Amino acid sequence: MTTLPFFQVDAFAEAPFTGNPAAVMPLDRWLDDDLMQAIAAENNLNETAFTIPSERHGIDFDLRWFTPTMEVELCGHATLAAGHIAMKGDRAAFNTRSGTLTVTRSDQLLELDLPAHRVKAEHLPGLAEALGVEGETFLGREGNGTAIMLLANEAAVRAVNPDFASLRHIDRLVIVTAPGDRHSVASRVFAAYFGIDEDPVTGSAYAALTPFWAERLGRDRFTALQASRRSGILHCRHAGDRVVLGGNCVTVIEGHFQL
Repeated sequence: MTTLPFFQVDAFAEAPFTGNPAAVMPLDRWLDDDLMQAIAAENNLNETAFTIPSERHGIDFDLRWFTPTMEVELCGHATLAAGHIAMKGDRAAFNTRSGTLTVTRSDQLLELDLPAHRVKAEHLPGLAEALGVEGETFLGREGNGTAIMLLANEAAVRAVNPDFASLRHIDRLVIVTAPGDRHSVASRVFAAYFGIDEDPVTGSAYAALTPFWAERLGRDRFTALQASRRSGILHCRHAGDRVVLGGNCVTVIEGHFQL
C-alpha cells in the first residue's frame, strides 16, 4: 500500500467553509497521469494540486492541477493553497503549464503572482442564451480561455441562473461581473466545460478580470467579491503584464491518501 500526504485547504477564505476548497498533494515524483486524474475524481473537489520538488534553477516545485474531469492550464486558488502548504519561508515558486507562478507572504495575506490576460469585446454565440441575461461580452484565449459578460450591478450578478447543460459546450471560464456594493467588483464564475458548474472563488479568472477592471476603475488596486454561495474576497493588483492576488488560506483537513 502506498501512502500519500493529503491536505484540504480553503483558499481566498476568511474562515473555514468559505472561499474555494482545494486538495494539495505533495509528491516525491509524478504519478501516472491517469492515476492523478483518478485521485482528483476521488477527491471530488474543484481542483487537486500535485507538486514535486523542482530541478529548475530558482524554482521550488513543479505544479499541476486536475479538476475531477481533466487537467487544466491554470488554477489560482489551488496554487495559493499549494503555497500555503509548501512555503517554508516567505516565498514559494512553482513551475507550471502557465509559466512560473509565485506565492509570497505579505503582511497578513498570501499573494499569488499570475500572468495578466487580455480580453477584447467580441460576441460569443450561445453565451447570452446559456446565461439567461444580456450584456456586453469580452473574450480571451489565454490560460483556460475566458468569456466575460459585463452586467449593470451586483444584484444582476447574483440573480444569474444559468443553463448549465448549455454552458458545458462553452470551452472557457464564463464570468459575469459588475461594479460591487461593498467591494469594487462583484463576479461569479461558471466552469461547466471543466466539470464545475459554479466555482466558488476562481483565482485564474482574475488574471483577466484584474486588468479588465483596473482599466475601467482607473486604478491598479481594488478588492473583488466572488459572490458564490461560499463567497470569497480577493485583493487585486495590476502590475503591467502580471496580476497579484492577495488572500488568506485555512487548512481544514490534514491526513493521508492510501493507494
